Amino acid sequence: MEYPAIVTALILLQYYWFSFSVGVYRGRHGVKAPAITGHPEFERAFRVQQNTLEQLAVVLPGLWLFAWFVSPVWAAALGVVFMAGRFIYRAEYMKDPSTRSPGFTIGALAAVTLVIGGAVGAVLRLV
Repeated sequence: MEYPAIVTALILLQYYWFSFSVGVYRGRHGVKAPAITGHPEFERAFRVQQNTLEQLAVVLPGLWLFAWFVSPVWAAALGVVFMAGRFIYRAEYMKDPSTRSPGFTIGALAAVTLVIGGAVGAVLRLV
């Protein structure tokens, strides 16, 4: 279970980096806390961070379900795919939010595969 643990830590570090960048853009553009609107660059960074947080509620439990009931190696691999999707999502969203779909889709497909795969694996263990 080392691989899923390492990928979990990497996903959390990615999220931390996205969160840290919100603070950087907040400072750069003078958006005073607790405001969540202001300069468009800050708002885009904030939305990336918030959307990533929303995705973590699905992908992290899914990763561990998949690792436990299907395969730790494949769970870790799908976790890396999720991370890649999030990096693409962030890069595209920061340039132009209307181009975020490919990165979102990559991450979302990895996340749903982890959840469904984990659930199917658990059911199959009962049979």
